[in-house]
Amino acid sequence: MGALDNINEIHLDVLREIANIGTGNAASSLSRMIGQPVNIQIPDISIKGFNEAIDALGGPEAIMAGTLLFLSEGLNGMIMFLLPVDVVCDLVNMLTASDINCREEIDEMGFSVISECSNIMSGAFVTAVSEMTDMVIDISPPQVTLDMLGSIMSVPSIYFADIGDSLLFMKNELEIEGKKTNANILLLPDMPSLSKLMGALGIEF
Repeated sequence: MGALDNINEIHLDVLREIANIGTGNAASSLSRMIGQPVNIQIPDISIKGFNEAIDALGGPEAIMAGTLLFLSEGLNGMIMFLLPVDVVCDLVNMLTASDINCREEIDEMGFSVISECSNIMSGAFVTAVSEMTDMVIDISPPQVTLDMLGSIMSVPSIYFADIGDSLLFMKNELEIEGKKTNANILLLPDMPSLSKLMGALGIEF
């Protein structure tokens, strides 16, 4: 049985509250980073299988910037941050005052931008969890790639097959300079970690 099989609406409501706090912090940090206002809507959270998540994100051939981070200590598992390639291009151009086509010209600077945005978004969620539960959670250095979504998602689906075939899907709508896009966070904890998290929040799991 997977770690997320016992998740119910009460658990999801708690996770929404954590994600709402985290995304608010992330918007402020991302805004300071790029020097532009960033608005983030209340995240939509659901449980999806790997294939469902891929379909929801545009299909296996969609080009995405993906960042995989491993969680350890208080919470074990993985967290993945996914951005559409055109958003990466916009962020790189904002930060470097350039005008590049990221599909063709993304370089070390581009990957650095992806990594930093991922650290901000994922780190904000993890920090919110830590502050609400007093849990210490370590995040590994990010592993960044730009590829088709099917290829990106094959890594966690194989690596975490023993945890389960479902993940926590957090859809965040960003608005930067009037342009709206989705920045998605996928969380796959193991069962003991999820049970510990809910227990720390006073919720039976």
